[in-house]
Amino acid sequence: MTRFGYFLSSEEHSPKELVRQAVLAEHAGFEGLWISDHFHPWIDEQGESSFVWSVIGALSQVVSLPVTTAVTCPLVRVHPAIVAQAAATAQVLLDGRFHLGVGTGEALNEHIFGDPWPPAGDRQRMLEEAVGIIRELWEGGLVTHHGEYYDVENARLYTLPDEPPPIYVSAFGPGSAELAGRIGDGFVSVLPDADLLEAYRKAGGAGKPAQAGLKVCWGTDEDDARRLAHRLWPTEGIDGEANQLLPLPRHFEQLATLVRPEDLTLPVGPDPEVHVAAIQQFVDAGYDEIYIAQIGPDQEGFFEFYESAILPRFR
Repeated sequence: MTRFGYFLSSEEHSPKELVRQAVLAEHAGFEGLWISDHFHPWIDEQGESSFVWSVIGALSQVVSLPVTTAVTCPLVRVHPAIVAQAAATAQVLLDGRFHLGVGTGEALNEHIFGDPWPPAGDRQRMLEEAVGIIRELWEGGLVTHHGEYYDVENARLYTLPDEPPPIYVSAFGPGSAELAGRIGDGFVSVLPDADLLEAYRKAGGAGKPAQAGLKVCWGTDEDDARRLAHRLWPTEGIDGEANQLLPLPRHFEQLATLVRPEDLTLPVGPDPEVHVAAIQQFVDAGYDEIYIAQIGPDQEGFFEFYESAILPRFR
């Protein structure tokens, strides 16, 4: 049976609000949490971008749900050895309920120290090396590594969980899906793409969990909800490589001027059938877990709607 979780948007909400939403999600019957890991929001209108590891620490004290980063980039902005330490601590705090979601990231977050932004093929190789370093550090020994992209000198993690967190790998194309199947313990995507999921499973992901996420904008008026979604998340209408290549929120704002409210395909408004149909695409594609983010401030209305009208349809 498909499991349903809530997607905490670090770009749109303050850290205290994220913690509050997590509590509401558990009370409403959601079974897990995703949380985004960003240095910048996509556009200034979203207005937030808290340090995800601090928020995860707070979450561990108020909910009993599993938590997955969706996703952390252990390539440029944060060295994989530091990600290994942060994830190990999160796993201890969450009593084994933490999943480290990783991906090849976006220039939006990773350019801040002046490093060049590598092409996609290089980032995939960097991710493979980074995951190897993280796993080795979780074994608890003294690690020295001099690789193609990273150096680690006499590093050892002392705070370790009984079991290391699983590593879920994000993918948007066949190359990254193959990598995810080869090096990951699970799969992460925001695309209801059965072919992508099949490529992951053929590459070694058979029998491993697959998570997906989508955004919705519940509201009592469909037109108002669509306008709100367009104001806060016009980037949902931007496809292709721009999401990985643009370095500043204002660049996304400039590109988003081409996106009209009617161009957004995410579910909006009060009609349960619209929300069910969007979620069903991910169910039909074969995902095991689906994480849903509500756009905008009316979180209580969303949770009441999903608890009463949506989640029971899939259970």
